[in-house]
Amino acid sequence: MKKNYSLVALSLIAILMLGIVGCSAISSHQPKQVVISMFGAMEKDDKAALAHILDLPELMKVVNEDYALQSDNPRTFTSPQQILDDLTEDGQTKVRWFAYQRIINKEEILGETATVEVTFVDKNNSKAYLVKFGLHIVHEKWKIYSFNTIMGS
Repeated sequence: MKKNYSLVALSLIAILMLGIVGCSAISSHQPKQVVISMFGAMEKDDKAALAHILDLPELMKVVNEDYALQSDNPRTFTSPQQILDDLTEDGQTKVRWFAYQRIINKEEILGETATVEVTFVDKNNSKAYLVKFGLHIVHEKWKIYSFNTIMGS
């Protein structure tokens, strides 16, 4: 009888461990790592990787602000492909973001949403641009849905 209880106890522990591992799938790719991966995909001009990292439908909803630094006129993107083109090769945002030193700062997670602070440093003009990338969970993965530029000093 003791062997049956031991077997049941071990089975329950195994099931609990599998549940914990399954639930931590989201945490294995933390928001800060997603942002780092995004810059890596941009550097490699990997549009397929960016499509998995970005929530493109949400990014297309942004119409009153432009995430390319120092842009006077907000651009409106009418297709996911336009966003991917903008973040790769000679796209305006890629060119501007990669002209600066990028410092990935802290992440803040609140349930299924998060922000990651990124500072773009323009050494030539002694200026910094603080950007908070917004992320949320889509199909159990963190995806970037917002680039919110805040002018810094």
